[in-house]
Amino acid sequence: MAYVINDSCIQCGACADACPAGAISEGDGKYIIDADTCLDCGACADACPVGAPEQA
Repeated sequence: MAYVINDSCIQCGACADACPAGAISEGDGKYIIDADTCLDCGACADACPVGAPEQA
């Protein structure tokens, strides 16, 4: 199951930089994860300073 980014996102970009699949992009007010591209590896969750990425 892919990860999603919750509303605690502070738009720092750490998750996008950490994503090996390039599945994360800047959205309106928070980053978003493309579920079809997400590898479900958890790299984004490990990199996020506020814990915004979570498994859907």
